[in-house]
Amino acid sequence: MGIDLTLTLLIIVVAVALLFDFVNGFHDAANAIATVVVTRTLTPGQAVLLAGLANFIGVFFFGVHVAKTIGKDVVQLAEMTLPIILAALTGAVSWNLITWVLGLPTSSSHALIGGLVGAALASVGISGVHWDGVSRIFLFIIVAPSLGFLGAAVLTIIILWMFRKAQPRRINHWFRYLQLISATSYSVSHGINDAQKTMGVIAMALVAGGIHSELVLDDWVIWSCYIAIGLGTMMGGWRIVKTMGTQITKIRPMEGFVSESSAAAVLFTTSAFGIPVSTTHVISGSIMGVGAVENAAKVKWVTARRILWAWIITIPAAAGIAAVSYLALQFLPV
Repeated sequence: MGIDLTLTLLIIVVAVALLFDFVNGFHDAANAIATVVVTRTLTPGQAVLLAGLANFIGVFFFGVHVAKTIGKDVVQLAEMTLPIILAALTGAVSWNLITWVLGLPTSSSHALIGGLVGAALASVGISGVHWDGVSRIFLFIIVAPSLGFLGAAVLTIIILWMFRKAQPRRINHWFRYLQLISATSYSVSHGINDAQKTMGVIAMALVAGGIHSELVLDDWVIWSCYIAIGLGTMMGGWRIVKTMGTQITKIRPMEGFVSESSAAAVLFTTSAFGIPVSTTHVISGSIMGVGAVENAAKVKWVTARRILWAWIITIPAAAGIAAVSYLALQFLPV
């Protein structure tokens, strides 16, 4: 294949990766802003601006552990070609758009993982996948939201005990201010977790395109991914806001603060260890944890089951789309 064609395809892959990052922010904006909007602590416009800027903060303070995991521990880097990576991104972006239209808060992270696995299986076969790394990611489909659920439940119990004699109106007044801190923290953790996944994919593409001989995270890759996810978040995702903020359990300032704080704590911890988890799963689990403590009967478990099924099918659905996309792209002279 000629140099010009390789470079052109590499540019296309990078552009689609940044599109995925943008759609990730657009799709997952609801995770960060649903509770703060539903409680009317901020207007929708203020909330998405706060979340978008907070997504970007991670570029200054946190490492790139998650990006390295995506680049090295999901598929065999040496086997990756530009068409394979393009097919993986096509599967992830397509599934994100489908679930956005349906208003389902599914995981952009797992859509990307599914896309990579599906494209690798269609092109290389079983040997193209790092099954140990994928197994760890599958494990955290259960572990991460469970930690969010438990953390939120414990924090809710503590707060209800501490403020058992306080007037509800006074509690909500203070938690409106505290929720600004928790929403910002969650948005920062969302950025450092999700933007880094796209960094890992672009770094893979640079190896496949012959720019680097090993996985390298250039500064322009890091900055562009944080900018893309921040801009996507600022565009918002109102269909999913409705699901997250009103169709699981009743959200007031205290519930919003607890769910965001618990989710942020889980995401900061997993990011520090380089574990790519679903921000969507974690915040959903946290919201359910708050509702279960206050009144389990008021949690809309039908909605919860609908979300759970969406979680389960995300990886195979994105993998299937990616595999079909690869079959359509395999005749490119790469």
